[in-house]
This record gives sequence, structure tokens and C-alpha cells, in this order.
Amino acid sequence: MKKITMLFAFLITASFFTACKDGASATTKINKENLDTAKSRDIEIEKGTALISFDKQVHDFGTVNEGDVVETSYLVTNSGKTDLVITNAKASCGCTVPVWPKAPIKPGESGEIKVKFNTKGKPNKQQKTITLTTNTESGREILTLKGSVIPKAKI
Repeated sequence: MKKITMLFAFLITASFFTACKDGASATTKINKENLDTAKSRDIEIEKGTALISFDKQVHDFGTVNEGDVVETSYLVTNSGKTDLVITNAKASCGCTVPVWPKAPIKPGESGEIKVKFNTKGKPNKQQKTITLTTNTESGREILTLKGSVIPKAKI
């Protein structure tokens, strides 16, 4: 039994030594294109996350009549050092429709988020939110639309 164990240990040791002798060093296996891509990615990461600032985060549309369509826009500025990307804008209600810039916003540049709110069937005090999915540190930003809707007179 002792001879079998020693033979088994010798075979395992021999396989470790011969497995590393394929003739190629680790540096010859590096893909130069992947290395260049990683370097440019690291430079971009060092800039930090995008920073977003708004001209306003809350818009009060005041008092309107039921059935009116309220429109507003929020000015978004990239105050960071890397491109700001808004991947999605989702409203809290189907009656509110946001339209956002699909292209990245360069540092120092601005974009516009347009929002339409259809008041049909939405009487009295209203407050809707628009959640932006972004590449900022928090990953999401929230805009608010609020006001009062005068109900239609019932017949």
C-alpha cells in the first residue's frame, strides 16, 4: 500500500513539472488589443462618475382644467468629467410621458427632458414623478411634476 501511495505521489508531482513546459511564456499569450481596450477603459474610469444638475427638480403647473395636457421641460447639465448617459426615464403614471436625450451628454453640455401630463380623468391635487436611470453615482435621479386639476362639471 505504501508503494502505491508513493507511486501516486510521484505521478502527481511529475505531472505538475511537465504541465508547465509547453514552451510559451505568459507574456506571449497577452492579446495586445485587449490590453489597449483595458487601458482606455481605466483612463475613463479615473475621471469618475458623471454628475448631473438640473435647472429645477420640481415643476408646479399650478391649477388647470381636467382634460388639459400640461407640458414642461427640465434642463439637465452634465457637471462631471465623463459623459452623462440617461438610459431610461420612467413616469409614475401612464398619464405622464417623458422624452429624454438618448445620446450621451458631454461634460459641460446640457440636454432637455420634455414631459407631458394628460389631466383627463385626473381631478384634484396631482403629483407625478419621473425616475431617470443614469450613470451617476446614485444611478437614478427623480423629477417631480405637481399641481391641481379642476374637475369637469358633471352633467
